[in-house]
Amino acid sequence: MTIRILVTGGTFDKEYDMIHGKLDFEQTHVPEMLQLGRCTVPVEIRTLMMVDSLEMTDTDRELILHTCRSVPEDRILLTHGTDTMSQTAAYLAAANLPKTIVITGAMIPYKFGSSDGFFNLGAALAFLQTLPHGVYVAMNGRYYNWDNVRKNKKTGFFEEITLT
Repeated sequence: MTIRILVTGGTFDKEYDMIHGKLDFEQTHVPEMLQLGRCTVPVEIRTLMMVDSLEMTDTDRELILHTCRSVPEDRILLTHGTDTMSQTAAYLAAANLPKTIVITGAMIPYKFGSSDGFFNLGAALAFLQTLPHGVYVAMNGRYYNWDNVRKNKKTGFFEEITLT
């Protein structure tokens, strides 16, 4: 089973631009992360875009959906910014694809060294291999159904909408 990894940017892939004093994108860190994690799961990686999710448009989401629909793999990991992750999950779920799609990201850039991204990537890969078809968000060691998750901007963690 090969897993398709689609990269869209987000904090996951941001780096500090010392010249301009801001966070920016160069290239994805996913291949490096998989190598450092000694991942043996077969993957195909494709960078679709490198954007902050607050700047992601429905045109961008249409590209993500089109790519999910057209790739041969039925297990897809999508790296994404955390601010609009739930919106993209809903957009993909509406298409009702016969695939398993897990969306993950990071609150702290991978290049900062103390990032949650490395952990989230590994957890998302594991969840992807076991979950049935559908759209999920994987953050903080948990997975959530696409329609029952939100980012708590006060705590910095993802949580179920209807807390039990």
